Amino acid sequence: MKNDFIKEFWDNQANYFKTSHSASWGDKFAIDLEIENISKYIKEGSNVLDVGCANGYSTFRQLETKLNHITGIDFSEPMIRYANEQKKEAGIKNIDFFIGDIRNIQYADDSFDMTYTTRVLINLPNWQEQIKGIEECLRVTKRGGIVIFSEAFYEPLVLLNTLRALKYLSPLEEHDFNRYLKKKKLENYLSERNYKFEMVDFSSVYYLGSRFLRDLVTKIDDYPGYTNPINKIFYEIEKDFSGGGFGIQAAYIIEK
Repeated sequence: MKNDFIKEFWDNQANYFKTSHSASWGDKFAIDLEIENISKYIKEGSNVLDVGCANGYSTFRQLETKLNHITGIDFSEPMIRYANEQKKEAGIKNIDFFIGDIRNIQYADDSFDMTYTTRVLINLPNWQEQIKGIEECLRVTKRGGIVIFSEAFYEPLVLLNTLRALKYLSPLEEHDFNRYLKKKKLENYLSERNYKFEMVDFSSVYYLGSRFLRDLVTKIDDYPGYTNPINKIFYEIEKDFSGGGFGIQAAYIIEK
């Protein structure tokens, strides 16, 4: 995609952070929650597609499951380059990385037992482009397989900002390279096409702690980036408790 500022942003992230999780996102605890939630749905012996794999940080982690093979694709050439360098260095055989676009996935229909995204659809500029990505992920997944869209959603952002406003905290905002999905719009799209799905709220307690309570009880300047110790505390709580609709990161689990 020529002259695409979103792609340029991720190319720069790859070249700056290389193999670090920060190439994808600085919030490692949120990334771990994504990985842990997705891994629950990977069946033994599965052939899995990670769409928008970035530098492979999360993809490599899924090798801890009993999958047969996992393929990662991303539209950023530098991201894929760093992913393949890690693969070569580790000598791993059951993982592959290729340059690819979620709107035109280079695999045949019904190629994978499971397909998933993590914060990929939100990097597309509008709902029409996001639909293309949704349809492609469903297309390449086998009948009876699972598609997971682990993405950021608009409604929890509004809810969190309403809560923050009560304490006169500045609102959280979408980055200019993100277009958060709307749950109702996605649910209507899936229902109209008779897909069975469930929404998994795997980050609400973490977001409530790390994006609201944190700002009430600590000074932000004392903990740059995502280093605030409260984040780890609420990450641990999130493993046992969730819900409430505050989790901007959520997952839709779709049966094809």
